[in-house]
Amino acid sequence: MNVVEFIRNELQQEAAAITQVAEKIDQNVGNAVDLLYKCKGKVIVTGMGKTGIIARKIASTFASTGTTAIFLHAAEGVHGDLGVIDQNDIVMAVSYSGNTSELLSIVPYLKFQQIPIIALTGNLNSELAKNSDVIIDCKIPKKLEPFGLVPTASTTVALAVGDAIAVALLKKRNFQQADFARFHPGGTIGKRMLYKVKDLMHTGDDNPLVKISAKMDEVILEMTTKGLGCTNVIDETGILVGIVTDGDLRRFLASGYTDLNIIVTKAMTKAPKATTLDQLAVDALNLMEENKITMLPVVDEKQKPIGMLHMHDLINAGVVG
Repeated sequence: MNVVEFIRNELQQEAAAITQVAEKIDQNVGNAVDLLYKCKGKVIVTGMGKTGIIARKIASTFASTGTTAIFLHAAEGVHGDLGVIDQNDIVMAVSYSGNTSELLSIVPYLKFQQIPIIALTGNLNSELAKNSDVIIDCKIPKKLEPFGLVPTASTTVALAVGDAIAVALLKKRNFQQADFARFHPGGTIGKRMLYKVKDLMHTGDDNPLVKISAKMDEVILEMTTKGLGCTNVIDETGILVGIVTDGDLRRFLASGYTDLNIIVTKAMTKAPKATTLDQLAVDALNLMEENKITMLPVVDEKQKPIGMLHMHDLINAGVVG
């Protein structure tokens, strides 16, 4: 067996399964999205076995994109966990056969409580389908799975359909990247969207600063003492007029200057790029990358430098990634 060719074929079969289901998607999906959008409670996603794992992931996707959702293990449902379901909830049941006994055992309770059921199933004649308010057809040809029994393509389809519904809800709710970040404060996206420059900058005594009249020996001392490899340069009124970086210092020396009594203006970069306190750290990162710099003065509304942001601060905070 050519393993590479075999794996490629398997992936193509699963892709074909998704494509086939996509082609027969109808207004039922629109009805499901409307029902979920208007839900005043939670979305309970339930399933069993491998399909249950898919249901858990769908619930997780809903929860991370603005739709309150939890996973209910179908077998645990009839052993006390039905108590998590409230009157305003909606149940999304994932079962390819639609006749899984554990799943069907909770249906009478859902019907009695008048909880709407959305079914993702490959069997439109199943008991689950017959008892559901909205049915999404996820049927695929048996030949796409080993022996027509092992759930591979069918679970991939269920996951893809669940994700597509979650994204449709995301769009319908006008859910933005910043909203997503609030649900992922520990991830790179969250850090990029939640951290501001003021959270990461060096300020106060840690902010490197020299006056425009300073000599190069003072500049080197300030850069060395503060340990950021740079210093802000201000005029007599305290306004930022320049910056000296390690690179500026190397270029200064490479130009033949050896007298450290020379004024800083001979070495500094004039009118440097700068950022502000409330700018998102990711925007400051973009500014650094666009201008190929690794440090950024932070100025107030009067253009006075009140801090310094270094690329290392962004890396250590997890904004770069």
